[in-house]
Amino acid sequence: MTDVLAGLEPKPLWQHFEKLCAIPRPSKKEGKAAAHIIALARSWGLPARLDEAGNVIVSKPATPGMENRRTTVLQAHLDMVPQRTADSKHDFERDPILPRIDGQAVRATGTTLGADNGIGVATALSVLQSKDLAHGPIEALFTVDEETGMSGANGLKEGLLHGDLLLNLDSEDEGEICIGCAGGADLKAAHKKTERAVPKGSAAIKVAVAGLKGGHSGVDIHLGRGNANKVLARVLTSARHQVPLRLSRFAGGDLRNAIPRSAEAVVVVAAKDVERAQAAVAAAARAAKAELAAVDPGLTVTTEKLRAPQKALAKADGDRVLDALVACPHGAFAMVRDMPTVTETSNNLAIVDLAKGVLKVHCMFRSSVDSKKTDVAETLRAVFELLGAEVTVFGAYPGWAPDVKSQLLAVCQRAYSEKFGKAAKLTATHGGLECGIIRAAYPHMEAVSIGPTIRYPHSPDEHVDIPSVTRFWTYLSEILRQVPVKNGR
Repeated sequence: MTDVLAGLEPKPLWQHFEKLCAIPRPSKKEGKAAAHIIALARSWGLPARLDEAGNVIVSKPATPGMENRRTTVLQAHLDMVPQRTADSKHDFERDPILPRIDGQAVRATGTTLGADNGIGVATALSVLQSKDLAHGPIEALFTVDEETGMSGANGLKEGLLHGDLLLNLDSEDEGEICIGCAGGADLKAAHKKTERAVPKGSAAIKVAVAGLKGGHSGVDIHLGRGNANKVLARVLTSARHQVPLRLSRFAGGDLRNAIPRSAEAVVVVAAKDVERAQAAVAAAARAAKAELAAVDPGLTVTTEKLRAPQKALAKADGDRVLDALVACPHGAFAMVRDMPTVTETSNNLAIVDLAKGVLKVHCMFRSSVDSKKTDVAETLRAVFELLGAEVTVFGAYPGWAPDVKSQLLAVCQRAYSEKFGKAAKLTATHGGLECGIIRAAYPHMEAVSIGPTIRYPHSPDEHVDIPSVTRFWTYLSEILRQVPVKNGR
């Protein structure tokens, strides 16, 4: 346990966050973090329990004089996205995250920071610990597995919570009140072709795409950053139109909700064509780099000559795989009409793995319009079924429809205006929030999502703005002070 963040305010919040950084907590491995929170709550004399899905629920009574207020549920998720830089050896199941102060921001060293949603968890813990904060009855809900399937929120049973105001602490723009989010789903495609022997006089070339920024497939998808899988498929397709090549290996991306930052492939060519193939790849790479220079200036595409493998896909089979990857749509397809800065519909070509003739593809798509979400699913299905792949769509989660008339929203708007002298911005997010899922089990709940400013979550560039955390704490404290009374305003 270090004290790198000891001088930051509010102290309890940053102390809780730094302790959380020391506990490995990738998705589906949140047990130690859950145990840590339960132990803390019980040390403060607060009841804490673990539900069947692995979520932690902690209750805190109202401060004196506020017993008649509506019960507020503070909600954050325990897991974080495990992404590291190419030169990092970090083991996310064993090693602590190493936070550091960089000017007005907190970053991690070589990895994602986990401010998404560690800051939200630390904020809720600070409320639970506080002795001088005015608030009505509090329930803190710490969910698991938000980043890889939202199984914690999906597993939340009716009757466990008694609150009717849901404050989700997983937004990433200070000064904004999020009142809705897109729904989403996953698609997997699997395809197998028998590899064929590679003739004598062949060589192999490894083509590697690296240096892309990546990012959150919901929050950052509209920025137009490069997708390593798409870049790699593109340069290989361009090269195969000039030099015959056979596809042996393709691997890119490792998380469904992170834009792939790197990918590599191995292709087989005639030994006499190695230099021509490398030149063709380089030419296609120059075009991709020029297009992405403004948003992804770090893109690199390298080639390396290797000894040929014994087997590879037949040329026609490899060509069809590349055709499918080129045809698979990626990126933001439409923006919300009434909120033109918010993405409406998108897809992330997240993971591609081809080895020994077996192709596996994983896409995550989102939309705030159910019919468009269905349309994207059918588009992706068509792409990969034309290849001959078996396609499965799963993990669908609901969107969260805005309610501009809720009492909770009115309190949040008033509190922000009174504290900062200006109106908060109402928005919706294309990223997945658990509000829609939680409200499916508790439809009576009013919900908003707020948070400090966090940039580039789901990538090693993730950082949280320090001054915004201070203001966020001030803002949340005022919201809790103004929570409406039961059956009234």
